[in-house]
Parts: sequence; C-alpha cells; structure tokens
Amino acid sequence: MINDNQKYFDRMHVLIDALVLALSYVLSWYCYVRLGVMNNHPERGILPPATYMMALLYIVPGYLLLYYAFNLYASKRFQGRRLEFANILKANTVGFLVWLASLYMVRQVHFSRGMLCIFFVLNVTLETIVRNLIHYILSNMWKHGRNQKQILMVGYSRATEEYIDRIIANPEWGYLVRGILDDHVKAGTMYRGVKVLGRINNLSVILPENKLDEIAITLGLNEYFRLEEIVAMCEKSGVHTQFVPDYHNIIPTKPYTEDLQGLPVINIRYVPLSNTFNAMLKRIVDIFGAFVAIILFSPVMLFSCIMIKLTSPGPLIYRQTRVGLHNKPFEMYKFRSMEVQTEEKEKKAWTVKNDPRVTGFGKFMRHTSIDELPQLFNILKGDMSLVGPRPERPFFVEKFREEIPRYMVKHQVRPGLTGWAQVNGYRGDTSIRKRIDCDLYYIENWTLGLDFKILFLTFFKGFVNKNAY
Repeated sequence: MINDNQKYFDRMHVLIDALVLALSYVLSWYCYVRLGVMNNHPERGILPPATYMMALLYIVPGYLLLYYAFNLYASKRFQGRRLEFANILKANTVGFLVWLASLYMVRQVHFSRGMLCIFFVLNVTLETIVRNLIHYILSNMWKHGRNQKQILMVGYSRATEEYIDRIIANPEWGYLVRGILDDHVKAGTMYRGVKVLGRINNLSVILPENKLDEIAITLGLNEYFRLEEIVAMCEKSGVHTQFVPDYHNIIPTKPYTEDLQGLPVINIRYVPLSNTFNAMLKRIVDIFGAFVAIILFSPVMLFSCIMIKLTSPGPLIYRQTRVGLHNKPFEMYKFRSMEVQTEEKEKKAWTVKNDPRVTGFGKFMRHTSIDELPQLFNILKGDMSLVGPRPERPFFVEKFREEIPRYMVKHQVRPGLTGWAQVNGYRGDTSIRKRIDCDLYYIENWTLGLDFKILFLTFFKGFVNKNAY
C-alpha cells in the first residue's frame, strides 16, 4: 500500500527541509560574518559564533511549523510548482518578520539583520531548487509506474470519464485506475483501458482485500440516494474516499462550505471580494491608484479636452448609463469620441468598423483608450474599480442575461477600468462568451496580486485596442 511509503516520505521530506534550513543559515552566517562584510559595521556582529548557531534551535522547528501551516507538506501529485513557490515565499516572509520582531522585543541590537536578509534570499532559493528536484524525481517515478496510487471508481457517469481522462493525461500524478463498479453498465465495458468490473455491491468483497489506496465515488445524479451507503462501507474499511460530483458543470471549481450549526451549506460560487477586508483593501488601492493616475495623466486629459473642442461641437464628457455592482445603474464618464446624437439612436447599437459617427480625434482616442480616462473619477466616486469586469449598457445586459449562462455573476463585483478579459485581448468587437469566461475567472480567483498583474499588463496590452472602432 502506498500509505506506508507516504509515511516514510513525509518524514524524509521534513528532515530534508531541516537540513536545507540549517545549511542556508550557516552559509548566510559565513558569507556575512566570516567573509568580512561585517568589517564595515564594527558596532554589529560582535556576538560569538556559538550565539548565532544557538538560534538554529528556534529557527529550524519554527520554520518547519510555518511550512506545515502553509501546506508545504501537502501531496505533490496535484500541487503546482508556482503555488508551492508562493507558499515557500509566504512562509519565509512570515518567518523573517517574526524573527525581526523577536529581536526587537528582546532588544537584541547586535544580531545581524543583514545576515537574516541573506538567509531569507538563500533559503527561498535553495528550498525552491530542492523541492523542484524532489518533484522531478517523484514525477519520473510515477510516470514509470512506481509508487502509484491504486484507485477504484464507484459509479459510471460523465464525472467518471472526465476523471479518467485527466488521470491518463497526467501520468506524473501517479494514479492507476483499477476499474469501475456500476449497476447499470455491463461488466467488461471498457473506457480508455479501464474496465467495468461488476456491480457496486462487489465493494463488500473488494475492500477487505486491502489492496486499494483510494475510492473515487463518481455516481450519476440519479444514484445519489446510494451515497450514504457507499461512504459508510468505504469508511468502515479505512480506505481514503473521494467524492467527484456529477454536477461540476453547475458548481464551479471553487465552491466553499459553511457550517450552519452542524449542517454543511455549499455556496455555489466563492467570491473573494464578498469578504469585507478584501473589499476594503481593494477600495483603498482604487482610491490611491485613481488619484495617482489623475495626476500622471492630467496633461493627456487636458490635451484631449482641447482637441475635442477644436474638432467637433458638443460637450467634452459623454455620460452613459451602465450596470454596475449588484445590478445598480450608474453614469459612466468618457471623453466624447462621436458626433452628438439622440439617446434613443445610440443606446441600442455598438460602434462598427468605419462608423461615420466617430470623429477623427475620437478614433485616435478609442484606439489608444484615452477616451476611458474620465472613468478615474467614477473610481473615486465608488461606481467603478481600477480592475474588474467591464460594465455594459442596460439594454445589452438584458439581452445577454438570457443568451449567456452565468452572465449576471459579473455584477457581484465593481466593474473596472481594465480587467482580465481586456489584457487577454477580449475588448471591443470580440466574443462575449470568452469575455465572460475571463470575468468569471477573475471574480473567483481575485487577489491583490492579480490586480497588480492586470494593471501591469494593461500598460503593454490594454491601452492600444485593435478592436475599437
């Protein structure tokens, strides 16, 4: 059974991390203290080597606890390398800050802070290299059929086939599907080399043999009444059990549960910005970013105002009703880029290529997104955010909500000046469905880091819009 191997591997992994921590620390001390770096700071680094080495008694177990807290000992079969690196960085950052705070609290002024900075960089680097090496070794082992997890699937459904598809496509995960049990599909039926072995009741014979590492329950929707019986049977045998729902096309990949006095409640969609702290943090960044952007782009906006007045009669700012947070309408500001027209004429049509209503300077503004700059004031008002799904006119919202599944989910967050869809090329006359897919990804995976990434990419991909007419 793989569980025996996993137990020894976990212990070995902790030992390797402890050695990497100790090596990183000793190398940091040697580089900073013994190689003369401290000579420029005679008032520091006067502690004896034994004092520095004694700190290892706190650093090694402390960092190992942090690694555990940041899921660095979770199974490597599914954990991505970027996620693992992010967790290494987080754990080391917390450790570094705690270490500095501890030195301050005990008023230890002679312990080298510079050495700790070197330790931070060196440990993150070495830990990342070692873990990538371990991942490479394990992936090769799993690909060649060693130390694989033996899985039996209970129930034949769409989820069964998709699960098998993913296992076959990713041999580095180290999974081997031994077969399927189902009451409605004939024994001997094959799907991509995986055979239906018999009926679900055969579990009572198979489980006592103790040759399986996991059971994956993949019942069809019409058989969920058997779920309690199957789970009880699996848990009685002590085999780890997974449940792969057959309604994943309804529920997204990141639902979350709440405990209602012992009753689990599944929330269909997790929206990080529904958290008050996250929303407040994003709002602070929006206000600060909008102020800075208004100052930086004020010469561009002044030049645009002059050119609009010189090239066509009418107001400088064009106000248009858009649908925002919680489906509430608001007035969105843009520099006027078209000839003045009646509201009834413009509200039901998008701009098309070579549209005669667009002014000469307006075409330039649309192509470079300068016409969007007044929305910085929408951000200050709280109607919009720097980053989020682009808001749409009420007429099109009513149209798309009937045509595109999950379209209205985008209104669970503030609309944005730029967004994930825009930096991926879905602006102007592009696929609405793909745009919504990008919006949903952003809504479900929001982090402040993702916002900064989108703002960064906007400078290279988002301003010039080849699809703007």
